[in-house]
Amino acid sequence: MDGKSGEFWRLGDVAVRRVGFGAKRLAGSDGGTADVKERAIGLLRRVVELGISHIDTAAFYPSYGRAGETDFESLGWANDVIRRALAPYPDELVIATKVGPTEHGLARPDELRGLVEEDLRALGLDALDLVYLRQMRLDSIAEHFGALAELQAKGMIRHLGVSNVRLEHLHEARAIAPVVAVQNRYSVGFGRVNDEILRVCGELGIAFVPFFALTAESREAGGVPDSGPVQEVADRHGATVAQVRLAWTLSRGAHVLAIPGTSSPQHAEQNLRATDLTLSPTDLALLDSLTD
Repeated sequence: MDGKSGEFWRLGDVAVRRVGFGAKRLAGSDGGTADVKERAIGLLRRVVELGISHIDTAAFYPSYGRAGETDFESLGWANDVIRRALAPYPDELVIATKVGPTEHGLARPDELRGLVEEDLRALGLDALDLVYLRQMRLDSIAEHFGALAELQAKGMIRHLGVSNVRLEHLHEARAIAPVVAVQNRYSVGFGRVNDEILRVCGELGIAFVPFFALTAESREAGGVPDSGPVQEVADRHGATVAQVRLAWTLSRGAHVLAIPGTSSPQHAEQNLRATDLTLSPTDLALLDSLTD
């Protein structure tokens, strides 16, 4: 594990850079005449060249884009592009995916195998590096997580995680099989609802991987929300507001990763440099005080 102290964290059995890449915004929405798939393939290859070693994806995430004069929305699009761009995959690259939500609601436990098999085909893998159970309004995740643990035992999945969960869900899952990562919403301005589970993950050596780290207010609309205090900190450091938000996220613990999504190679490079930004106690106090 070379590099600056705190730049890496172990995700399963691989040490990954703490700033990864989220594939949800891979298609972009800037229009133009360039082929959107070729542009996305080039971006993914550039991401790996930069040393980013953790890509987060999901077949149920819709990708929005524009090819020539045609707007499109496609499920599973990102996984196909990831395979075309990067297979055969470098050994040090971790591709994390999520299963659970479908067009008709949360999958039943007996339907999860089919979703895992679809991801294996789309990504061109014999085994998925990391699969999160993305739960939706379940009191207990035992049956669903148990179904994934069975697939792990069959060699279809290397590591398991949970997403959109409460602390009791994490404990429930860990009683069934090891959990290497938790993915919940967390960001500057979101509030402190997930502080406890973040803390417990740190104590247990589990990676905490926030979603919406850059889009706390706008969420699915993308972009980075305007905030006077965040801009103030950015101006003080000569940084972008996205870098400040990512640096704050990383400051929450050495086990906290970030998966910002973008369709821009320049933004991907800027996001990775967030690890070089050291926020002062004054900066942190100001950012900590922001809540929705």
